[in-house]
Amino acid sequence: MPVIHPSAAVTHEIHGARFVSYATPLTGSKELCAWRGEIPAGTKAPAHTVNREEILHLLAGALLITLDGDTHRLTPGDTVIVNPGATLSVENPTDETAVTWVTTSIGLSATMADGTVITPPWAN
Repeated sequence: MPVIHPSAAVTHEIHGARFVSYATPLTGSKELCAWRGEIPAGTKAPAHTVNREEILHLLAGALLITLDGDTHRLTPGDTVIVNPGATLSVENPTDETAVTWVTTSIGLSATMADGTVITPPWAN
């Protein structure tokens, strides 16, 4: 299906954040996945290491992104390129929800600090 309307998007929640998936193999994508992330105020996601390149673009709000130990403050319009093997954590230290748009390739997984591997359904 080439056009995905918001009513057809699937919502997932993990680590206090909401992920609304649009482009996935289930919606007809062959190579890429894309979703909107909603990170509520005060949310801090645990550090994780990704196996695929991931592009995160901040649409609204503010975030602190720690990428391989370096922390960056994002404001709307900023884009982060997360290379395969990089470790990142995301924190919303503000009092408003941050909204992101994320794109990656199908097959993304994240390894948590304890070695647990998460294969998010919105990226596979």
